[in-house]
Amino acid sequence: MGNLENLEERIQEEIKHAREVCENPNSTSAECAAAWDAVEELQAEAAHQRVKEEHKTSLEKYCEENPDAAECRIYDD
Repeated sequence: MGNLENLEERIQEEIKHAREVCENPNSTSAECAAAWDAVEELQAEAAHQRVKEEHKTSLEKYCEENPDAAECRIYDD
């Protein structure tokens, strides 16, 4: 789940950035909206990753943690 944790960190950074942009008196409302759009896109991606993670089989999860296990080997025909 490292990728999801990375995404969560990026979301927090984007939220901080969006607040800074929106609080800056020199920023336009379009810049503020764009900053929050970036936050929403990352949040949507994180939600997608969570759903994907929830639907993995036990074998898929096992193979992620143990890629060299015999059960996880992929053979080319």
